[in-house]
Amino acid sequence: MAPAVRPDGHRLVFEAPLRVSGVQSGNFSGPVGSTVGQQPWRDGATVREQQATFWGWTPQYGYLELRARAVVTARSMAAWWLVGLEDQADRCAEICVMEVFGDAVEPGISAAVGMGLHAFRDPAVSEDFEAVRLPIGIAEFHTYAVEWTADRIDFLVDGEHIRSCRHPPAYPMQMMLAVFDFPDRSTGDDSDAIPELVVDCLRGYQR
Repeated sequence: MAPAVRPDGHRLVFEAPLRVSGVQSGNFSGPVGSTVGQQPWRDGATVREQQATFWGWTPQYGYLELRARAVVTARSMAAWWLVGLEDQADRCAEICVMEVFGDAVEPGISAAVGMGLHAFRDPAVSEDFEAVRLPIGIAEFHTYAVEWTADRIDFLVDGEHIRSCRHPPAYPMQMMLAVFDFPDRSTGDDSDAIPELVVDCLRGYQR
């Protein structure tokens, strides 16, 4: 996802401490010792614990929406994204529906909401991502959605079209919801700050 992506579309190596709490709707990995797995955090990362294959809710195309609110500070972020299960090496692209870093939030006024595509190693997908500043307070409930077809994907917030991308991923993708905490971004007086992503509903419809 976006915090782990360089402008050229390659994932970053996290050197600083990182804490994550998240859920996902699918799971896949190769055998122990292999490099087959989902969203490797660095080139050459190997599987240490093989995971059972799980194809839960893995939609391909349709209308998908999340109604949620988030509480983040300058040291945290919240996100909802879809990724290929990487059962094939090139089924690895990402649809980032929403991600918000706390340092890009003006409480109660506006927030820079990241949305778009990350290609990674999928040659059929072009890198197309933007953090769009919107006049919303993310601590209140809002609906973040995509209309996903074979030709394009439209990103919407509260029913308003924000941006579109051409040639999105063309394979089933799993959902991922998570909050991230970056301890090295602490201001020294925020040790009790706990990021939240409070979900009212997450649903999808085939068109």
